Amino acid sequence: MTVRVAIAGSTGSIGTQTIGVIRAENAREPGSYAVAALSAGGANIETILAQIEEFRPEVVSIAREDARREVAALTTGVLVTSDSEDIVESADVVVNSVVGFAGLEVTVETLQAGKRLALANKESLIAAGPVVQPLLSIPGAEIVPIDSEHCALHQCLRSSFEPEREVRRLLLTASGGPFRGKVADELAGVTVESALAHPTWAMGPKITVDSSTLMNKGLEVIEAHELYGTPYDQIEVVVHPQSVVHSMVEFSDGSTIAQLSMPTMHLPIGYALGYPDRTRVPFGAIDWTTLSRLDFEPPDRETFRCLDLAYQAGRAGGTAPAWLSAANEVAVAAFLSGKVRWNAIADVCVDVLERHDGATPVCVADVIEADQVARRIAEEIVEQQ
Repeated sequence: MTVRVAIAGSTGSIGTQTIGVIRAENAREPGSYAVAALSAGGANIETILAQIEEFRPEVVSIAREDARREVAALTTGVLVTSDSEDIVESADVVVNSVVGFAGLEVTVETLQAGKRLALANKESLIAAGPVVQPLLSIPGAEIVPIDSEHCALHQCLRSSFEPEREVRRLLLTASGGPFRGKVADELAGVTVESALAHPTWAMGPKITVDSSTLMNKGLEVIEAHELYGTPYDQIEVVVHPQSVVHSMVEFSDGSTIAQLSMPTMHLPIGYALGYPDRTRVPFGAIDWTTLSRLDFEPPDRETFRCLDLAYQAGRAGGTAPAWLSAANEVAVAAFLSGKVRWNAIADVCVDVLERHDGATPVCVADVIEADQVARRIAEEIVEQQ
């Protein structure tokens, strides 16, 4: 049976890697996957046109009006739209690789439609957890995470018949990013170029900066809580610079099960597309004759303050995670554009959380409003830096 896939954010890092996984799977077993729909912001028209030419999807959603008109003029036999709901309807599995809070719409629409959501957009689950959780009761609705860490946890938890009783700890691994071992004083003059020089992963700029501050890992802690219902006191972070152990689960009897592979996003993408089956292409297979050591150490929480900010927001609940996610997006964008220092990313997030209003969202509109309020506050703080 052919699995029909919609890719939201098809021209970005995860989107293009998803295309690569589908090519590889179809080369091994023709007809395994069909690209039913694509969506993109519209900044990279050449890439979206090439994807349309190769896969001939039924639907293409383009956010920017000028880009949408151009794509419509250059293609035939494809519905070109601005409505993300159209891409969800055409697919069995929806890959949400949209960057940041903008991915919320795709997350909600996919689950409302009772489809499998292959989730790379952690911000939508983090910001809208109280709204997203009830949608998982819809028949057919499920989330299979594409994050390497949460994909690892998902695989490890499959070994337990009663994880709610048997799990003692979730252990999220972190590479430590490009500044592992540095202290705050050494990071006062961090450049954008150095923050984007990740030692083991090739990712988009926003998530790469998040990795450098450990905000990415903090947001993953909140995401793990939302995905698996594990209390925050049972979710821990350990730095593992080789990025071979992607995460671990410790069980009540003292056993720890880990998922290992070489660092590649193709493996978690393939896992999410094929679940509950595994892909036939060995993405990330380890050559054990060359892997000489695996190191682990605790994170430096004083230098990388964003990690504990995420625990703080997660425990506060309500719209606090949405506020943190929004503040971080504003602060990272300001850093990438040269408006603030790297160290100021955490400062902005601290100041925004101090002004959190304690609200709890009951619908998507509440989450959107919380995001907008937090962004306005963060932008004001950035201007004062």
